[in-house]
Amino acid sequence: MATIDRQTATLALAHALAAAGRGLPVFPLSATKLPALRSPTTASSRRSTAGRVRLPGHGVHDATTDPAAVRALFAAAPRATGYGIACGRAPHRLIGIDLDIDTAYGNDSVGALQQLALQHLFTIPPTVTVLTPSGGRHLWLTGPADTPVPNSAGRLAPGIDVRGSGGYLVGPGSVTTHGRYRLAPRHRPPHPRPPCPPRPAPPPHPHRDAPPGTLTSETPPGPPGRGPDPLRPGGPRGPAQHPPVLGRLPGLRTRLRRRPGRRPHHRRHPHGLTEQEARAAIASAERLTRGRK
Repeated sequence: MATIDRQTATLALAHALAAAGRGLPVFPLSATKLPALRSPTTASSRRSTAGRVRLPGHGVHDATTDPAAVRALFAAAPRATGYGIACGRAPHRLIGIDLDIDTAYGNDSVGALQQLALQHLFTIPPTVTVLTPSGGRHLWLTGPADTPVPNSAGRLAPGIDVRGSGGYLVGPGSVTTHGRYRLAPRHRPPHPRPPCPPRPAPPPHPHRDAPPGTLTSETPPGPPGRGPDPLRPGGPRGPAQHPPVLGRLPGLRTRLRRRPGRRPHHRRHPHGLTEQEARAAIASAERLTRGRK
C-alpha cells in the first residue's frame, strides 16, 4: 500500500509540474480534494510569522508556477495524491464551470447551461474539459482582465458551480477517494506559445516585379545601342525603334498610314525616302529578282 501511495504522490507531482510549466499556479491536494498542507497555527509558526518567515499551509494562496517552489510544497506534503489549480490568476485567469451530475435527483446541469446560453444569447465555446469521477465535467474558460469573477454554487442553475478568484479546480491526473480526474479526449491544457516569426518575403519575380523597360536575367538583349526589345511588353517605342520590316523602309510606313482619298505627295519624308523613291526601289528589286531566275 505504501508503494502505491508513493507512486501516486510522484505522479501528482509530475502532473503539477506540467501544469505549472503551462502557466497554471498549482498546490498539493489530498485524496479528499482539500489542501494537503495544514494551516500553520502552532506557537512556532506564529513566532515564524512574527519574524516575517512565511510558511506554507495557506491553501490556494500557496499556489505557484515556480518549479522549485512546487517541489518544496509536495516535499512538505508527502501524502498528496493530486493538485489544485488556482483560478482567476494571470496569465490565463482561469475560470471553471463545474457541471455536477446528480442522477438521484435528475439534475441535468449540461442541459441547464445550454438553456442559459439560449436565453442570454451566448455560445458555449469548445474548450478544455476535465471529466470528474462522478460523471460531471469542468469547463475551463478565460476570465476578464479587469473584473474578478466570484465563486458561486448553484447560483446560475442547479448543479452549476463557478470557480473564480480565490477558488481552485482539481487538476487532471489527480486521484481522489472517488477516482481519477481525466482530460476529455482531444482537449489539452493551455500552453503559452511564443509569437510566430513573420514569414519571409517571396523572392521578386524577374518579369512581374521589374519596372517597365528594365532588363532582367531572362530578358534577351536587343541590338547594340538600341535598348530593350521594342516588341516586348513594356519596352519603349521611339522614332528609331520600329518593327523590323517597316523600320527599314520608313516610306512604306508613311504609305500605309495615308488616309484613303488623299493624293500622294512627293515631298521628301523627314524620316527616310519619299513615296516615289520607295516605289522605284521596289521595282528595281523586282527586276533583279526576275533576272536571276
